[in-house]
Amino acid sequence: MSGTYRTVAAPASAEFVVQGSEFVGHVRPVESVSAAEAFVDAVAEEYADATHNVPAYRVRTGGGDGGGDDGTGGHFLREYSSDDGEPSGSAGKPALNVLTQQDLENCAVVVTRYYGGTNLGVGGLVRAYSRAVKDAVEAAGIVEERPHERVSVTVDYDDSGTVRGILESEGYEFEADYQAEVSFAVRVPLEEAGAFRDRLRSATSGRVDLG
Repeated sequence: MSGTYRTVAAPASAEFVVQGSEFVGHVRPVESVSAAEAFVDAVAEEYADATHNVPAYRVRTGGGDGGGDDGTGGHFLREYSSDDGEPSGSAGKPALNVLTQQDLENCAVVVTRYYGGTNLGVGGLVRAYSRAVKDAVEAAGIVEERPHERVSVTVDYDDSGTVRGILESEGYEFEADYQAEVSFAVRVPLEEAGAFRDRLRSATSGRVDLG
């Protein structure tokens, strides 16, 4: 499963009303379980006055983020959902099922509900929570992504121009921090990471600290 995977293209939301209850589906691409949980917490905080904030996510772990790797370079899919006080199985599971059915990974959703005074029943809730996720995903759009890992690169200032030139020529996303030494946090496609490290070692005659 180290090839491409499907995820949402951008953060998005969608809302609708069912029998007085307002539902808002929020979705965003994430690269780690911690990023998914931070998104869930942020939505719950922003919509703290809502009756329910139902989360679900599917995130690759191991291999790319250094966590949970079994040494084979493989990865696991971490799935999570919660009903957040709704009847068991009526909210979180339907939300997660949409992600599963659409084969989305590294994707987190939260469905916010403002109760409108009419009970929808379990069937009604399942439909509403499913629709909220489907609508949000549709608004976001779906893209094929390659697994990435973050590589930290630290060099002396004299070598920083060489390293930066390589990063820019490859078109990698990176952040640079210029202190006494220069550190780069680089987002590299998983299958290119080994060659990337070798190239940096070669270009700097081994004067590079890679993490």
